[in-house]
Amino acid sequence: MPMIDVYAPADLFPAGADRELAARLTAALLHAEGVAEPGPAHTNNTGAYVHRMPPEAVHTAATGAARTVRVQVLTPPGVLSREGQKELVAEATRIVTELSGDPTQAGRTWVLLTEAAEGGWGIAGTAYGRAEFAALLA
Repeated sequence: MPMIDVYAPADLFPAGADRELAARLTAALLHAEGVAEPGPAHTNNTGAYVHRMPPEAVHTAATGAARTVRVQVLTPPGVLSREGQKELVAEATRIVTELSGDPTQAGRTWVLLTEAAEGGWGIAGTAYGRAEFAALLA
């Protein structure tokens, strides 16, 4: 039940691209987790949020109005192997670059992977850890 947040200048992606971006990133994440056939527990609880910000709100130390993208992925404990991490970072970068229409975007796309602490993921008032997630997906 991971969460994906994409932060980008509002004009970086074409109008109407948010759903495609969210769907492709979600599919890439579930694949990297090893989910061959996502069921309702996966599809109903994997959230993707696209945050389009005014271009002047995105900065680096070198410049204002930077054309950077931040893809923040929060996963439950232990769901991504090292190979899964590598796969997801590469695929998320490829998706962002492709949808932006700018082949140089890869060099300005940051993918940050964060793993929730055991029991540090709440759904419907329950603090989920490995055991609760296993029961949910069973």
